[in-house]
Amino acid sequence: MRIAILDDYQNVALGLANWESIGADAEITVFNEHMDNEEIVAAALAEFDVVVAMRERTPFSASLLDRLPKLEVLISTGARNRSIDLDAATSRGIIVCGTPLIPYPPTEFTWALILAIVKGIPADDAAMRHGKWQTRVGQTLKDKTLGIVGLGNLGGQMALIARAFGMEIIAWSQNLTDARAAECGARRVTLNTLMETADIVTVHLYLSDRTRGVIGARELGLMKPTAYLVNIARGPIVDEKALIDVLQNRRIAGAALDVYDVEPLPADHPFRNLDNTILTPHMAVVAEEGLRVMYAGAVENIRAYREGRPVQPLRV
Repeated sequence: MRIAILDDYQNVALGLANWESIGADAEITVFNEHMDNEEIVAAALAEFDVVVAMRERTPFSASLLDRLPKLEVLISTGARNRSIDLDAATSRGIIVCGTPLIPYPPTEFTWALILAIVKGIPADDAAMRHGKWQTRVGQTLKDKTLGIVGLGNLGGQMALIARAFGMEIIAWSQNLTDARAAECGARRVTLNTLMETADIVTVHLYLSDRTRGVIGARELGLMKPTAYLVNIARGPIVDEKALIDVLQNRRIAGAALDVYDVEPLPADHPFRNLDNTILTPHMAVVAEEGLRVMYAGAVENIRAYREGRPVQPLRV
C-alpha cells in the first residue's frame, strides 16, 4: 500500500502518529512542499493508493480524481473539507474519510492575534531588538465592542472569552437567530451595523458560495478608522483587494490575518509590505495536540479500511 501525506510543511506527521501500525507493507511518502496546480498534483500522486490531505490545502476536483486511477482512499484531516468533490469521488469508488479535530486551538489563536494587534506586541518586540523603548501606546479591550461574523461553535467560544474581558458583543451571520445570540451573550445585528460599530471584527464563517466575498469594499468602508479586522477563517470571505486598499490608505487601524486567497502567501504579496498588519501562516488550527489527533485519525481510517471496518465519513 502506497500512502501519500500532503502539505506537511513542518515535517512532523510521521512523528505524531503510529503509522507503523498500518502494516509492514505500507510505503509512506511525505510531501513537505505545497503543490499548487493540478498537473503537478496529478503527476505526483498517480501511483498512490491512499492520500492524506491536510484539510483544504490541496483541492481534489473531479478532473484531478480522474487522473488518480490507483486512488482507493482519500483522507482529509478534520471532519469537513469543501475542497473535495465528494460526489465525484464516490462515483469513482474512492472512499473519502475525515478525522477527529479538537475545537479550541482556533479560539486561542484568534485571541492571540487580537491581543497582539491591539497591544502592539510584535511592533514592541521588533523595536526592543533595535535598542528602542516604549515607542507606541496600546489599547485595552474592556468596554470595546467585538463584532463576531459567524456565531457557530468557534464564534460562541469567542463570545465567552470576550465577556471575560468585559467587552460588548455583537454578531451577524446569514442564519443567526436572536435566541442563539442571546445564548452566547451577544446581540444580533445586521452586517452593516456590525461593521460600523465594532472595534474589532473577527471572522468565523465557513467558506461557501454564500460567504465568498461577503465582507467586501462596501463593508470594509463602513469600519471605524480605529477598528481592526481579524480573519482566521478563510481568505476569500474577505475581498482581498479591498482589504489591501483600506490598509494601504489607513482607513482602518489594521488587520491580523492567518488566511489568504492564495496559500502559501506569495513572497511578493502586498500584505507583506504593510506595517499595519500581523501575518501568520494559517496556524490557527496547527497545534501539536490537534495534529496528533488528526494524524491518529488518519491512521485509524487506513487501518479500518484494510480490516473492512467502517471509516469516519467526511462532511462537506
